[in-house]
Amino acid sequence: MGPLLEATRPRQWTKNIVVFAAIVFSQHLGEWPALGRTFAAFAIFCALSSAIYLLNDLIDAEQDKLHPLKSKRPIASGRLGKNEALTTAVGLLILATAAGFFLNPPLGVVCVGYAALQLGYMFWFKHQVILDVIAIAIGFVLRAVGGGAAISVEVSHWLLLCTLFLALFLAVCKRRHELLLLRDNSIEHRKTLGHYSESLLDQMVAVVTSSTVISYALYTVAPDTIDRFGSNRLIYTVPFVLFGIFRYLYLVYRREEGGSPEGLLLGDRALLVNIVLFGVAVALLVYWK
Repeated sequence: MGPLLEATRPRQWTKNIVVFAAIVFSQHLGEWPALGRTFAAFAIFCALSSAIYLLNDLIDAEQDKLHPLKSKRPIASGRLGKNEALTTAVGLLILATAAGFFLNPPLGVVCVGYAALQLGYMFWFKHQVILDVIAIAIGFVLRAVGGGAAISVEVSHWLLLCTLFLALFLAVCKRRHELLLLRDNSIEHRKTLGHYSESLLDQMVAVVTSSTVISYALYTVAPDTIDRFGSNRLIYTVPFVLFGIFRYLYLVYRREEGGSPEGLLLGDRALLVNIVLFGVAVALLVYWK
């Protein structure tokens, strides 16, 4: 069970926290039924993502053996049998999708779309330059939409834009880390890395960094945002966003990290403290009248 649990990548469940964005910014966080449904949606996306990780590791087992870090994964290293991994993945996909439809039919539809996108990524999108990082970002957008579907609220287009740009930022930084880490063996591990260059990825990072900060800043002062929260005080959370982005860039460019976004978010104390303070600030500004 140890290798199987490791292969489901519990550390990466932090990516599914975006499911909670809808309940926070729709001001339903204090409603216990809505909160319970959001936690259920979080668990569903954790199961879905774990199933996808297992299938992805099965398909990429040979390429992962060439990677200095991924070669230690349970399937690539031979610590987990392929039949056990496949059975678990299929079971998780079926159970999670069924649970989504049971919780709320629109959520079930989002789960099907998310699973289809991830399967498409494994077999096609990840081999297409630029489309590979866009597909990853859309997966995060679907998580945010799923959080709204779970509690039957419409997700703001601003939230979708911010999620898209932030996910693109993390994905492009990860590609840059892979390119520099693998160097001459990058094409053997991931063919699309042969189409990227360090300078191209640096320009892409610059674009999505600016887009992330600007879209969030515009969201805080948008008329519909001010009408919903009764003030423009949300703009005071922009410094936390700036610090988080700049800190992540520092870790990517000065410490040559970025290959594991969830590892940085959990392992870097400054980033973790900033995220906690951002969450507290949002809660106070959104819910305190």
